Amino acid sequence: MVRLVKMVRRAARTAAVVSVASALAGAACSPSPSSDDQRPASAPRSVERLTIAVDQDRGPLNVFVDADPRLLELVYDTLLSPSPYVGKGKPWLAEEVRQVDARTWEARVRQGVAWQDGRPFTAGDVAFTFQYFKTAPPVGSWTHHVNDVPTIERAETLDAGTVRLTCAFACPDLGPITLSYLPILPRHLFEGVAKPAELTGLPIGTGPYRLTSYSPTSGYRFTANRAYFAGAPLVGEIVMPIIPDVNATFTALRTGEVDATTRSVPPELVQQFRRQPGLQEVTTTPLKFPELRMNFLRAPFDVPDFRRAVSRAVDRADLLRTVGLGQGRPADKGYPHPGSPWTNPRLSTPTDGREARRILDGLDFTDRDGDGVRERPSGEPLALSIKANGDEPTHVRAAELVAGHLKEVGIAATVQVIDAAALKALATSRDFDLTVSEIGAHGVADPTQFVMSHRSGYLWQAPKVAYPEWDVLFERWKATTTVPERTAVMFEMQELFNRQPTSVPLYYPEEHYAFRPASFSGWAESPGFGIVHKWSFLPREVARRVDALSQEFGPRR
Repeated sequence: MVRLVKMVRRAARTAAVVSVASALAGAACSPSPSSDDQRPASAPRSVERLTIAVDQDRGPLNVFVDADPRLLELVYDTLLSPSPYVGKGKPWLAEEVRQVDARTWEARVRQGVAWQDGRPFTAGDVAFTFQYFKTAPPVGSWTHHVNDVPTIERAETLDAGTVRLTCAFACPDLGPITLSYLPILPRHLFEGVAKPAELTGLPIGTGPYRLTSYSPTSGYRFTANRAYFAGAPLVGEIVMPIIPDVNATFTALRTGEVDATTRSVPPELVQQFRRQPGLQEVTTTPLKFPELRMNFLRAPFDVPDFRRAVSRAVDRADLLRTVGLGQGRPADKGYPHPGSPWTNPRLSTPTDGREARRILDGLDFTDRDGDGVRERPSGEPLALSIKANGDEPTHVRAAELVAGHLKEVGIAATVQVIDAAALKALATSRDFDLTVSEIGAHGVADPTQFVMSHRSGYLWQAPKVAYPEWDVLFERWKATTTVPERTAVMFEMQELFNRQPTSVPLYYPEEHYAFRPASFSGWAESPGFGIVHKWSFLPREVARRVDALSQEFGPRR
């Protein structure tokens, strides 16, 4: 354990896995911009309007419904920024955050900030937000950051500008994770609302843009908050039509109907868009991947060794080459994403058909009749189904390849194409053997979500389903009081998971985006968000101040 903690401390220095206390040490309200020699020579120019296609209707951006975080963050702010995916947090709505003891944090909120309806933002709004998320109906990623990992026991105001947060158990990562993720809500609009998921009005936040209109047919219209505390946005109005069809999206981009899209360019179109006049194509490294999920509640996936055999049978290089067209890297580091500062750099999940066969033999899954398909110990053929979303052609192709990989080790697998709604319903019905889907940054780059996924039913369902090895690590994780110690236990959790996985990353893709540079020169990548996010639309010095950008795509020296 001591050796592992030392290793984590070394990783923290190089991968920015640091405590907020150290991350904020010496940080003023307006830290100096980075001196990166590669940054654009001139600041992006302001423009009146951008049109950006979004891939699906997410409703009127209700925090308590399934809203796109890239759009939500245009409206709402967090206490620290830019996100949990950089491993540290810097002052944003909070001027200062400090950890008082293992279970207590205090935040001094920024003065002079207003809600988009003109009402003043106060420490009371912050305390209310944490208390409201505690009592509101469960809403996935938001409420787990208050009610489970971590568990906020109390949120209270100490004075007009200071909030104290007290956790039920040690919460050293509250700052860099939760405070960099949880959107702060206006107390005057949510107080007394018993069913927030039923709200249909347009949201009010403190963010750089106000959502001024929405409809399922015309999409979204955002208007710049010129009084934004961090500086006026560069784009006056952002219009976002909803275009769910992939072909229609990129036709609109080619013809100039839209200036950019939240959808990344499919691998097979990348070369075409690199040559397209009037467009610029850029490469980003997303914190997401397509995954093969295994139903741990259904035999034989309830056997850890069987799940490991399936993982070893998957040919990750073949998937990258065939489905990803070589754009990315094989997923031989397992789960979660190796690009996250919170991921164990020693993880390894290689493809090994020989080991897969040996494991299956040891479990008495053997081909007794010589037809190439193993039988279960009961004598039934080892035949499985893989369900994939027919609206995502790459997922269907990945499922077909995985079926071929499983056949190589004696497992028969049939691909079943279903629609997106049916795939989503499987989370409740559990009527599947295997599925191919995609998991995003919050799932694979947020360490507390990795823990929560083991408690929610996504990766496991502790404590309802027995997992004694995990339970031991979970109790140790709860007892840690520093970020390096907690991360060391997290690394052990990740190693345990990859020995007996319930989800197998298929490949780590790179992403390609295309946009019209003549329309706007401020595009940049923020880890986990691609290029469409609030940091692209804020003055460069503001985004650099909080280390929000991993790449900038404007004009360079």
